[in-house]
Amino acid sequence: MKITLNPDKEVVQAVKEGLKRTGGYCPCRLERTEDNKCMCREFREQIADPDFEGYCHCMLYYKSRGGEKEKNHG
Repeated sequence: MKITLNPDKEVVQAVKEGLKRTGGYCPCRLERTEDNKCMCREFREQIADPDFEGYCHCMLYYKSRGGEKEKNHG
């Protein structure tokens, strides 16, 4: 498994600016709960699923399947 940033630098910049505005909460969600703190609970659960491959809700992170170790971003 490997976790990488979205290769689209504009998306990454926009989401990171949103994270700064919200104090680290997913800028794509209205609720400010611990479940929505980046890296959100939804994506952490998706990461735990060995069959999941794809982006987190806000498109900041991408999880690819494979034998590589996870990179911790955050």
